[in-house]
Amino acid sequence: MAQNIHIWNNCYLYWQRGILTVFLAFGLMTTALAQQPNGKYYAKSDNLPNYDNRWLHYGFAIGMHSSNFRVQFNDRFTTPEFDSLQSVMAANSFGFSLGLIANFRLADYLDLRVVPEVVFYENQLDYRYIQNGMLVTDQQIVESTFIEVPVLFKYKSVRRGNHRMYLVGGAEIGIEATGQDKGGNESDRLLTESTNFSIQAGFGMDIYFPLFKFAPEVRYSRGITNILSSNENRYSRPLTQIATNTITFYLLFE
Repeated sequence: MAQNIHIWNNCYLYWQRGILTVFLAFGLMTTALAQQPNGKYYAKSDNLPNYDNRWLHYGFAIGMHSSNFRVQFNDRFTTPEFDSLQSVMAANSFGFSLGLIANFRLADYLDLRVVPEVVFYENQLDYRYIQNGMLVTDQQIVESTFIEVPVLFKYKSVRRGNHRMYLVGGAEIGIEATGQDKGGNESDRLLTESTNFSIQAGFGMDIYFPLFKFAPEVRYSRGITNILSSNENRYSRPLTQIATNTITFYLLFE
């Protein structure tokens, strides 16, 4: 099991590095294509030259994310009550999202963006116990579908030909669309709350085509609320808090 977690973590690191490499390649490629030999940027081939002057435009977003839980242990974790429990470890899991975009122009280089989306999560915690002298892992997988509404400020750079870089930041509220069944035997699984609040920050690149604007974007979301369920059971007792971490790679079309 330890070997599997090590391999999974390595894949997660390679995935993050791959996204950064893609953005670096985009930046180098677009800069090289946009410049003439004398160092000036093309102007005659600008696509959608008046696009950013519109006060409102729409689009859609496709996202692929890696997420995990941040856990905080109960003060009783080191007491004899949890003598057989060795650790609780979070594993990285992948998911995807689909959303709509409403972008409002506030100033020349500042927009307000609202992106309601449906997000599919699968988060995992590994509970490791010592039983009969052997290490046993009990995996708890929390599958959930959330309706999330990020409200983001978008700060844009000067447009260079058909490209411009930007930064985004803001907050998000999420509500679970598939309510968890908390009836029956509540000790047989890990339970989480149905609402979450997080802050977000990211960066991306707008690429202007003749008929639409495309943007690859990377965004980090950090949950700031405790989503550990108040229903106490053998999985919740060792913990006092669960919060979320999510890194998402978006493809935006406007």
